[in-house]
Amino acid sequence: MGSERILIVEDDELLRQVTAERLEREGYVVAAGSTVAEGRQELEEQTPDLALLDIKLPDGEGTELLAELTETGDTVSVMMSAHGTVQSAVDALRAGAVDFLEKPFSFDRLAATLQGALERTRLQREVRALREQTGLGEDVVGNSPAMEEVFELVKRVAPADSTTVLLEGETGTGKGMLAQAIHQASHRADGPFINVTCSALAESIMESELFGHEKGAFTDARTMKRGLVELAAGGTLFLDEIGELSLGLQGKLLRFIEEKRFRRVGGTKDLEVDARLVAATNRDLDEEVEADRFREDLYYRLRVFPIRLPPLRERTSDIPDLVKTFVEEFSIQFGKRITQISPDAMDLLKAYRWPGNVRELRNLIERSVLLADREVLTAEMLPPPVRGEVRPSSELAVELGPEGLDFEELEQALLKEALRRAGGNRTEAGRLLGMSRHQVRNRLNKYGIDE
Repeated sequence: MGSERILIVEDDELLRQVTAERLEREGYVVAAGSTVAEGRQELEEQTPDLALLDIKLPDGEGTELLAELTETGDTVSVMMSAHGTVQSAVDALRAGAVDFLEKPFSFDRLAATLQGALERTRLQREVRALREQTGLGEDVVGNSPAMEEVFELVKRVAPADSTTVLLEGETGTGKGMLAQAIHQASHRADGPFINVTCSALAESIMESELFGHEKGAFTDARTMKRGLVELAAGGTLFLDEIGELSLGLQGKLLRFIEEKRFRRVGGTKDLEVDARLVAATNRDLDEEVEADRFREDLYYRLRVFPIRLPPLRERTSDIPDLVKTFVEEFSIQFGKRITQISPDAMDLLKAYRWPGNVRELRNLIERSVLLADREVLTAEMLPPPVRGEVRPSSELAVELGPEGLDFEELEQALLKEALRRAGGNRTEAGRLLGMSRHQVRNRLNKYGIDE
Protein backbone atom coordinates (compact mmCIF):
# COMPACT_ATOMS: atom_id res chain seq x y z
CA MET A 1 0.00 0.00 0.00
CA GLY A 2 1.07 3.58 -0.48
CA SER A 3 0.10 7.24 -0.48
CA GLU A 4 -2.52 7.07 -3.22
CA ARG A 5 -5.65 9.20 -2.80
CA ILE A 6 -8.92 7.39 -2.09
CA LEU A 7 -12.44 8.87 -2.02
CA ILE A 8 -15.07 7.05 0.06
CA VAL A 9 -18.74 7.89 -0.54
CA GLU A 10 -20.81 5.93 2.00
CA ASP A 11 -23.88 7.02 4.00
CA ASP A 12 -23.28 4.55 6.85
CA GLU A 13 -21.30 6.84 9.18
CA LEU A 14 -19.69 4.08 11.23
CA LEU A 15 -18.55 2.09 8.18
CA ARG A 16 -17.28 5.27 6.51
CA GLN A 17 -15.25 6.35 9.54
CA VAL A 18 -13.82 2.91 10.30
CA THR A 19 -12.83 2.32 6.67
CA ALA A 20 -11.25 5.78 6.38
CA GLU A 21 -9.25 5.33 9.59
CA ARG A 22 -7.94 1.90 8.56
CA LEU A 23 -6.91 3.16 5.13
CA GLU A 24 -5.20 6.23 6.59
CA ARG A 25 -3.21 3.97 8.94
CA GLU A 26 -2.06 2.07 5.87
CA GLY A 27 -0.71 5.29 4.36
CA TYR A 28 -3.51 6.27 1.99
CA VAL A 29 -4.76 9.87 1.72
CA VAL A 30 -8.52 9.60 2.31
CA ALA A 31 -11.41 11.95 1.57
CA ALA A 32 -14.98 10.99 2.45
CA GLY A 33 -18.59 11.98 1.90
CA SER A 34 -22.04 10.59 2.64
CA THR A 35 -24.00 11.75 -0.42
CA VAL A 36 -23.66 12.14 -4.17
CA ALA A 37 -23.43 15.90 -3.68
CA GLU A 38 -20.63 15.60 -1.13
CA GLY A 39 -18.83 13.18 -3.42
CA ARG A 40 -18.99 15.70 -6.28
CA GLN A 41 -17.68 18.42 -4.00
CA GLU A 42 -14.68 16.28 -3.05
CA LEU A 43 -14.03 15.55 -6.72
CA GLU A 44 -13.99 19.26 -7.53
CA GLU A 45 -11.27 19.79 -4.96
CA GLN A 46 -9.03 16.89 -5.94
CA THR A 47 -9.05 13.90 -8.32
CA PRO A 48 -8.60 10.63 -6.40
CA ASP A 49 -6.71 7.60 -7.64
CA LEU A 50 -9.60 5.38 -6.55
CA ALA A 51 -13.23 5.93 -5.55
CA LEU A 52 -15.02 3.54 -3.18
CA LEU A 53 -18.72 4.17 -3.86
CA ASP A 54 -21.88 2.90 -2.20
CA ILE A 55 -24.65 2.21 -4.70
CA LYS A 56 -27.58 3.44 -2.54
CA LEU A 57 -27.10 6.99 -1.24
CA PRO A 58 -29.58 9.44 0.33
CA ASP A 59 -29.72 11.79 -2.68
CA GLY A 60 -29.18 9.30 -5.51
CA GLU A 61 -26.96 6.42 -6.52
CA GLY A 62 -23.20 5.98 -6.53
CA THR A 63 -23.46 4.95 -10.18
CA GLU A 64 -23.99 8.65 -11.00
CA LEU A 65 -20.50 9.38 -9.67
CA LEU A 66 -19.22 6.21 -11.33
CA ALA A 67 -20.40 7.46 -14.73
CA GLU A 68 -18.67 10.82 -14.23
CA LEU A 69 -15.42 9.20 -13.11
CA THR A 70 -15.48 6.68 -15.96
CA GLU A 71 -15.91 9.53 -18.45
CA THR A 72 -12.77 11.32 -17.23
CA GLY A 73 -10.71 8.10 -17.16
CA ASP A 74 -8.44 9.36 -14.37
CA THR A 75 -9.95 7.37 -11.48
CA VAL A 76 -10.85 3.72 -11.04
CA SER A 77 -13.98 2.90 -9.05
CA VAL A 78 -15.02 0.06 -6.76
CA MET A 79 -18.73 -0.21 -5.93
CA MET A 80 -20.23 -1.33 -2.58
CA SER A 81 -23.73 -2.50 -1.67
CA ALA A 82 -25.46 -4.15 1.26
CA HIS A 83 -28.03 -5.45 -1.19
CA GLY A 84 -25.54 -7.33 -3.27
CA THR A 85 -26.88 -9.45 -6.09
CA VAL A 86 -25.28 -10.91 -9.15
CA GLN A 87 -27.18 -8.37 -11.26
CA SER A 88 -25.95 -5.44 -9.13
CA ALA A 89 -22.36 -6.55 -9.66
CA VAL A 90 -22.86 -7.07 -13.39
CA ASP A 91 -24.50 -3.65 -13.78
CA ALA A 92 -21.70 -1.94 -11.85
CA LEU A 93 -18.98 -3.62 -13.90
CA ARG A 94 -20.75 -2.80 -17.16
CA ALA A 95 -20.98 0.83 -16.04
CA GLY A 96 -17.21 0.99 -15.63
CA ALA A 97 -16.41 -0.22 -12.10
CA VAL A 98 -13.31 -2.40 -11.78
CA ASP A 99 -14.71 -4.44 -8.86
CA PHE A 100 -17.74 -4.90 -6.59
CA LEU A 101 -17.82 -5.44 -2.81
CA GLU A 102 -20.82 -6.82 -0.96
CA LYS A 103 -21.22 -5.45 2.57
CA PRO A 104 -20.22 -6.49 5.15
CA PHE A 105 -16.69 -7.22 3.92
CA SER A 106 -13.43 -7.88 5.74
CA PHE A 107 -10.62 -5.38 5.66
CA ASP A 108 -8.38 -8.03 4.05
CA ARG A 109 -10.90 -8.34 1.21
CA LEU A 110 -11.05 -4.57 0.87
CA ALA A 111 -7.24 -4.22 0.92
CA ALA A 112 -6.79 -6.88 -1.78
CA THR A 113 -9.46 -5.24 -3.95
CA LEU A 114 -7.91 -1.80 -3.62
CA GLN A 115 -4.42 -3.06 -4.38
CA GLY A 116 -5.62 -4.72 -7.59
CA ALA A 117 -7.59 -1.66 -8.65
CA LEU A 118 -4.73 0.76 -7.92
CA GLU A 119 -2.33 -1.42 -9.90
CA ARG A 120 -4.66 -1.00 -12.85
CA THR A 121 -4.58 2.79 -12.33
CA ARG A 122 -0.79 2.74 -12.35
CA LEU A 123 -0.65 0.75 -15.58
CA GLN A 124 -3.22 2.99 -17.27
CA ARG A 125 -1.25 6.11 -16.38
CA GLU A 126 2.00 4.58 -17.63
CA VAL A 127 0.30 3.62 -20.90
CA ARG A 128 -1.16 7.12 -21.23
CA ALA A 129 2.24 8.70 -20.59
CA LEU A 130 3.87 6.43 -23.16
CA ARG A 131 1.15 7.29 -25.68
CA GLU A 132 1.83 10.99 -25.17
CA GLN A 133 5.57 10.41 -25.43
CA THR A 134 5.29 8.41 -28.65
CA GLY A 135 2.31 10.21 -30.18
CA LEU A 136 0.44 6.95 -30.71
CA GLY A 137 -3.32 6.56 -30.44
CA GLU A 138 -5.75 4.04 -28.99
CA ASP A 139 -5.68 1.98 -32.19
CA VAL A 140 -2.21 0.76 -31.25
CA VAL A 141 -2.32 0.26 -27.51
CA GLY A 142 -5.79 -0.17 -26.06
CA ASN A 143 -6.40 -0.72 -22.36
CA SER A 144 -6.81 -4.50 -22.20
CA PRO A 145 -4.48 -6.52 -19.94
CA ALA A 146 -2.89 -8.02 -23.07
CA MET A 147 -1.92 -4.60 -24.45
CA GLU A 148 -0.91 -3.26 -21.05
CA GLU A 149 1.55 -6.15 -20.91
CA VAL A 150 2.87 -5.22 -24.36
CA PHE A 151 3.40 -1.65 -23.27
CA GLU A 152 5.11 -2.75 -20.08
CA LEU A 153 7.60 -4.63 -22.28
CA VAL A 154 8.04 -1.59 -24.52
CA LYS A 155 8.72 0.58 -21.48
CA ARG A 156 11.41 -1.83 -20.32
CA VAL A 157 13.18 -2.41 -23.64
CA ALA A 158 13.00 1.05 -25.22
CA PRO A 159 15.84 2.59 -23.13
CA ALA A 160 18.12 -0.39 -23.91
CA ASP A 161 19.29 1.22 -27.15
CA SER A 162 21.46 -1.65 -28.37
CA THR A 163 18.95 -4.46 -27.73
CA THR A 164 17.42 -6.04 -30.82
CA VAL A 165 13.63 -6.41 -30.68
CA LEU A 166 11.45 -8.85 -32.63
CA LEU A 167 7.77 -7.93 -32.98
CA GLU A 168 5.57 -10.94 -33.71
CA GLY A 169 1.92 -10.80 -34.67
CA GLU A 170 -0.67 -11.13 -37.38
CA THR A 171 -1.16 -8.62 -40.16
CA GLY A 172 -2.93 -5.48 -38.97
CA THR A 173 -2.01 -5.73 -35.28
CA GLY A 174 0.10 -2.55 -35.34
CA LYS A 175 3.68 -3.84 -35.40
CA GLY A 176 4.90 -0.87 -37.43
CA MET A 177 3.36 1.62 -35.04
CA LEU A 178 4.82 -0.21 -32.06
CA ALA A 179 8.27 -0.11 -33.66
CA GLN A 180 7.90 3.67 -33.85
CA ALA A 181 6.85 3.70 -30.19
CA ILE A 182 10.04 1.87 -29.22
CA HIS A 183 12.08 4.37 -31.22
CA GLN A 184 10.32 7.43 -29.79
CA ALA A 185 10.61 6.15 -26.20
CA SER A 186 14.34 5.47 -26.59
CA HIS A 187 17.38 7.71 -26.32
CA ARG A 188 17.58 7.50 -30.13
CA ALA A 189 14.33 9.43 -30.61
CA ASP A 190 16.19 12.38 -32.16
CA GLY A 191 17.83 10.06 -34.69
CA PRO A 192 16.27 8.67 -37.89
CA PHE A 193 13.62 5.96 -37.99
CA ILE A 194 14.19 3.98 -41.19
CA ASN A 195 11.34 1.68 -42.19
CA VAL A 196 12.19 -1.14 -44.63
CA THR A 197 9.56 -3.56 -45.98
CA CYS A 198 11.55 -6.69 -46.81
CA SER A 199 8.96 -8.08 -49.23
CA ALA A 200 8.80 -4.93 -51.36
CA LEU A 201 11.76 -5.52 -53.69
CA ALA A 202 13.59 -8.31 -55.48
CA GLU A 203 16.71 -9.72 -53.82
CA SER A 204 19.18 -7.97 -56.17
CA ILE A 205 17.57 -4.57 -55.60
CA MET A 206 16.99 -5.16 -51.89
CA GLU A 207 20.69 -5.71 -51.21
CA SER A 208 21.54 -2.38 -52.82
CA GLU A 209 18.70 -0.65 -50.95
CA LEU A 210 19.81 -2.05 -47.60
CA PHE A 211 23.57 -1.77 -47.86
CA GLY A 212 24.06 0.74 -50.68
CA HIS A 213 26.46 0.38 -53.61
CA GLU A 214 29.67 1.83 -54.94
CA LYS A 215 29.92 3.64 -58.25
CA GLY A 216 30.23 1.10 -61.06
CA ALA A 217 29.07 -1.84 -58.92
CA PHE A 218 26.59 -2.69 -61.71
CA THR A 219 25.36 -1.20 -64.96
CA ASP A 220 23.10 1.50 -63.52
CA ALA A 221 25.37 2.37 -60.58
CA ARG A 222 26.54 5.73 -61.92
CA THR A 223 27.21 7.16 -58.47
CA MET A 224 27.86 5.86 -54.98
CA LYS A 225 24.67 5.29 -52.99
CA ARG A 226 24.31 5.02 -49.22
CA GLY A 227 21.98 2.25 -48.14
CA LEU A 228 19.15 2.33 -45.60
CA VAL A 229 21.37 0.66 -43.00
CA GLU A 230 23.80 3.54 -43.30
CA LEU A 231 21.02 6.14 -43.19
CA ALA A 232 19.78 4.65 -39.89
CA ALA A 233 23.01 5.65 -38.10
CA GLY A 234 22.23 7.01 -34.64
CA GLY A 235 18.61 5.88 -34.91
CA THR A 236 16.49 2.78 -35.50
CA LEU A 237 16.39 0.42 -38.48
CA PHE A 238 12.97 -1.24 -38.69
CA LEU A 239 12.84 -4.35 -40.89
CA ASP A 240 9.19 -5.22 -41.48
CA GLU A 241 8.17 -8.65 -42.83
CA ILE A 242 11.68 -9.92 -42.17
CA GLY A 243 10.54 -13.48 -42.84
CA GLU A 244 10.43 -12.57 -46.54
CA LEU A 245 14.20 -11.91 -46.80
CA SER A 246 16.13 -14.32 -49.03
CA LEU A 247 18.67 -16.63 -47.42
CA GLY A 248 21.50 -14.71 -49.08
CA LEU A 249 20.44 -11.42 -47.55
CA GLN A 250 19.80 -13.12 -44.23
CA GLY A 251 23.51 -14.00 -44.08
CA LYS A 252 24.56 -10.40 -44.75
CA LEU A 253 22.10 -9.11 -42.19
CA LEU A 254 23.43 -11.57 -39.61
CA ARG A 255 26.91 -10.19 -40.04
CA PHE A 256 25.66 -6.64 -39.57
CA ILE A 257 23.81 -7.59 -36.35
CA GLU A 258 26.84 -9.39 -34.92
CA GLU A 259 29.53 -6.85 -35.87
CA LYS A 260 27.63 -3.64 -36.71
CA ARG A 261 29.65 -3.79 -39.93
CA PHE A 262 28.62 -4.19 -43.57
CA ARG A 263 29.98 -3.68 -47.05
CA ARG A 264 28.29 -1.80 -49.88
CA VAL A 265 27.57 -3.74 -53.07
CA GLY A 266 30.76 -3.58 -55.09
CA GLY A 267 32.68 -2.23 -52.11
CA THR A 268 36.03 -3.47 -50.77
CA LYS A 269 36.03 -2.02 -47.26
CA ASP A 270 33.84 -2.53 -44.22
CA LEU A 271 31.72 0.28 -42.86
CA GLU A 272 30.54 0.53 -39.27
CA VAL A 273 27.11 1.85 -38.25
CA ASP A 274 25.54 2.33 -34.83
CA ALA A 275 21.85 1.63 -35.38
CA ARG A 276 19.30 -0.20 -33.32
CA LEU A 277 17.50 -3.05 -35.09
CA VAL A 278 13.79 -3.71 -34.65
CA ALA A 279 12.31 -6.47 -36.81
CA ALA A 280 8.73 -7.61 -37.36
CA THR A 281 7.13 -10.71 -38.80
CA ASN A 282 3.65 -12.11 -39.33
CA ARG A 283 5.17 -15.49 -40.11
CA ASP A 284 5.92 -18.25 -37.63
CA LEU A 285 9.71 -18.09 -37.79
CA ASP A 286 10.01 -21.38 -35.90
CA GLU A 287 8.25 -23.05 -38.82
CA GLU A 288 10.39 -21.12 -41.29
CA VAL A 289 13.56 -22.38 -39.58
CA GLU A 290 12.23 -25.95 -39.61
CA ALA A 291 11.52 -25.63 -43.33
CA ASP A 292 15.06 -24.25 -43.96
CA ARG A 293 13.64 -20.97 -45.24
CA PHE A 294 15.07 -18.91 -42.40
CA ARG A 295 18.51 -19.12 -40.83
CA GLU A 296 18.45 -20.46 -37.31
CA ASP A 297 21.43 -18.34 -36.21
CA LEU A 298 19.74 -15.17 -37.48
CA TYR A 299 16.48 -16.15 -35.79
CA TYR A 300 18.13 -16.36 -32.38
CA ARG A 301 20.01 -13.11 -32.98
CA LEU A 302 16.73 -11.36 -33.74
CA ARG A 303 14.82 -12.94 -30.90
CA VAL A 304 16.80 -11.26 -28.11
CA PHE A 305 13.66 -9.48 -26.89
CA PRO A 306 10.47 -10.78 -28.54
CA ILE A 307 7.17 -8.95 -28.13
CA ARG A 308 3.97 -10.61 -29.33
CA LEU A 309 1.15 -8.33 -30.38
CA PRO A 310 -2.13 -10.14 -29.68
CA PRO A 311 -4.75 -10.29 -32.43
CA LEU A 312 -7.87 -8.23 -31.88
CA ARG A 313 -9.97 -11.33 -31.17
CA GLU A 314 -7.82 -11.89 -28.04
CA ARG A 315 -8.48 -8.38 -26.70
CA THR A 316 -12.13 -7.74 -27.47
CA SER A 317 -12.40 -5.49 -24.40
CA ASP A 318 -10.48 -2.89 -26.45
CA ILE A 319 -13.07 -2.85 -29.22
CA PRO A 320 -15.51 -0.29 -27.68
CA ASP A 321 -12.71 2.24 -27.15
CA LEU A 322 -11.29 1.58 -30.61
CA VAL A 323 -14.71 2.03 -32.19
CA LYS A 324 -15.28 5.26 -30.28
CA THR A 325 -11.90 6.61 -31.38
CA PHE A 326 -12.44 5.72 -35.04
CA VAL A 327 -16.03 6.99 -35.09
CA GLU A 328 -14.89 10.35 -33.71
CA GLU A 329 -11.99 10.54 -36.17
CA PHE A 330 -14.04 9.77 -39.28
CA SER A 331 -17.06 11.81 -38.16
CA ILE A 332 -14.79 14.86 -38.13
CA GLN A 333 -13.16 13.86 -41.41
CA PHE A 334 -16.47 13.34 -43.25
CA GLY A 335 -18.43 16.10 -41.51
CA LYS A 336 -20.87 13.64 -39.91
CA ARG A 337 -22.55 13.80 -36.47
CA ILE A 338 -22.28 10.20 -35.32
CA THR A 339 -22.93 10.29 -31.57
CA GLN A 340 -23.15 6.61 -30.68
CA ILE A 341 -23.18 3.00 -31.83
CA SER A 342 -26.11 0.76 -30.98
CA PRO A 343 -25.64 -2.07 -28.42
CA ASP A 344 -26.56 -4.67 -31.06
CA ALA A 345 -23.91 -3.34 -33.43
CA MET A 346 -21.28 -3.31 -30.68
CA ASP A 347 -22.14 -6.91 -29.75
CA LEU A 348 -21.60 -7.95 -33.38
CA LEU A 349 -18.27 -6.12 -33.56
CA LYS A 350 -17.09 -7.84 -30.37
CA ALA A 351 -18.21 -11.27 -31.64
CA TYR A 352 -16.51 -11.00 -35.05
CA ARG A 353 -13.07 -12.66 -35.33
CA TRP A 354 -11.30 -9.80 -37.17
CA PRO A 355 -8.85 -11.66 -39.43
CA GLY A 356 -7.46 -8.25 -40.48
CA ASN A 357 -7.26 -7.08 -36.85
CA VAL A 358 -7.26 -3.37 -35.93
CA ARG A 359 -6.59 -2.34 -39.53
CA GLU A 360 -9.75 -4.15 -40.64
CA LEU A 361 -11.79 -2.58 -37.82
CA ARG A 362 -10.53 0.88 -38.73
CA ASN A 363 -11.43 0.37 -42.41
CA LEU A 364 -14.88 -0.94 -41.48
CA ILE A 365 -15.66 2.05 -39.25
CA GLU A 366 -14.41 4.44 -41.94
CA ARG A 367 -16.79 2.86 -44.47
CA SER A 368 -19.71 2.76 -42.01
CA VAL A 369 -19.33 6.41 -41.00
CA LEU A 370 -18.99 7.49 -44.63
CA LEU A 371 -22.25 5.71 -45.56
CA ALA A 372 -24.16 6.60 -42.37
CA ASP A 373 -27.29 8.76 -42.82
CA ARG A 374 -28.17 9.09 -39.14
CA GLU A 375 -26.49 9.85 -35.80
CA VAL A 376 -26.38 6.25 -34.58
CA LEU A 377 -24.44 3.39 -36.20
CA THR A 378 -26.71 0.35 -36.16
CA ALA A 379 -26.20 -3.35 -36.83
CA GLU A 380 -27.86 -2.98 -40.25
CA MET A 381 -25.06 -0.64 -41.34
CA LEU A 382 -22.37 -3.25 -40.76
CA PRO A 383 -21.18 -5.48 -43.66
CA PRO A 384 -22.61 -9.03 -43.99
CA PRO A 385 -19.55 -10.92 -42.60
CA VAL A 386 -19.74 -8.95 -39.33
CA ARG A 387 -23.48 -9.55 -39.12
CA GLY A 388 -22.79 -13.27 -39.39
CA GLU A 389 -24.27 -13.54 -42.85
CA VAL A 390 -22.41 -15.78 -45.31
CA ARG A 391 -23.18 -15.47 -48.99
CA PRO A 392 -23.91 -18.76 -50.81
CA SER A 393 -20.74 -19.85 -52.49
CA SER A 394 -21.11 -21.35 -55.95
CA GLU A 395 -17.51 -22.49 -55.62
CA LEU A 396 -18.63 -25.11 -53.08
CA ALA A 397 -21.12 -26.66 -55.46
CA VAL A 398 -18.97 -29.71 -56.09
CA GLU A 399 -21.13 -32.66 -57.09
CA LEU A 400 -20.55 -36.38 -56.71
CA GLY A 401 -20.81 -37.60 -60.32
CA PRO A 402 -20.68 -41.07 -61.89
CA GLU A 403 -16.89 -41.08 -61.65
CA GLY A 404 -16.96 -40.11 -57.95
CA LEU A 405 -15.76 -36.93 -56.27
CA ASP A 406 -12.92 -34.82 -57.64
CA PHE A 407 -11.06 -34.21 -54.39
CA GLU A 408 -8.71 -31.62 -55.84
CA GLU A 409 -11.68 -29.64 -57.14
CA LEU A 410 -13.22 -29.75 -53.67
CA GLU A 411 -9.95 -28.72 -52.04
CA GLN A 412 -9.66 -25.73 -54.38
CA ALA A 413 -13.24 -24.71 -53.58
CA LEU A 414 -12.58 -24.95 -49.84
CA LEU A 415 -9.39 -22.90 -50.16
CA LYS A 416 -11.19 -20.15 -52.08
CA GLU A 417 -14.08 -20.07 -49.63
CA ALA A 418 -11.76 -19.97 -46.60
CA LEU A 419 -9.76 -17.12 -48.13
CA ARG A 420 -12.95 -15.23 -48.92
CA ARG A 421 -14.21 -15.56 -45.35
CA ALA A 422 -10.78 -14.60 -44.01
CA GLY A 423 -10.53 -11.51 -46.19
CA GLY A 424 -7.46 -12.93 -47.96
CA ASN A 425 -5.55 -13.55 -44.70
CA ARG A 426 -3.70 -16.85 -45.13
CA THR A 427 -3.22 -17.42 -41.40
CA GLU A 428 -6.92 -17.02 -40.69
CA ALA A 429 -7.83 -19.15 -43.73
CA GLY A 430 -5.51 -21.84 -42.39
CA ARG A 431 -7.23 -21.67 -39.00
CA LEU A 432 -10.62 -22.21 -40.67
CA LEU A 433 -9.24 -25.22 -42.55
CA GLY A 434 -7.13 -26.66 -39.72
CA MET A 435 -3.93 -25.96 -41.68
CA SER A 436 -0.81 -23.89 -41.12
CA ARG A 437 -0.25 -20.70 -43.12
CA HIS A 438 2.45 -22.47 -45.12
CA GLN A 439 0.19 -25.42 -45.97
CA VAL A 440 -2.30 -22.91 -47.35
CA ARG A 441 0.41 -21.16 -49.36
CA ASN A 442 1.69 -24.46 -50.80
CA ARG A 443 -1.80 -25.42 -51.94
CA LEU A 444 -2.39 -21.99 -53.48
CA ASN A 445 0.82 -22.40 -55.47
CA LYS A 446 -0.12 -25.95 -56.40
CA TYR A 447 -3.47 -24.92 -57.88
CA GLY A 448 -2.33 -21.54 -59.19
CA ILE A 449 -4.98 -19.75 -57.15
CA ASP A 450 -4.67 -15.97 -57.19
CA GLU A 451 -5.84 -14.50 -53.88
